[in-house]
Amino acid sequence: MRKTPADEYLEKARLLSAEATERLLSRTRSKLIRRLESEKMTALEVVAIQLEIEDEELGEWRDKMAELRKKTKAK
Repeated sequence: MRKTPADEYLEKARLLSAEATERLLSRTRSKLIRRLESEKMTALEVVAIQLEIEDEELGEWRDKMAELRKKTKAK
């Protein structure tokens, strides 16, 4: 788990609407929520880390899908 968010994701988090921020917080992992509740992190930092996590997961998913497409085309 990351201790601090990357600057690029902090900026992305700052630009989100209140509604988008709320949606991201609703998907946030429990470890991050506990850090927010214990005031070890700000809501902005938690949202930035969640954005970063979701970007990584999306990249992994895209890689897997590309691999599956290659396998199905080969058949």
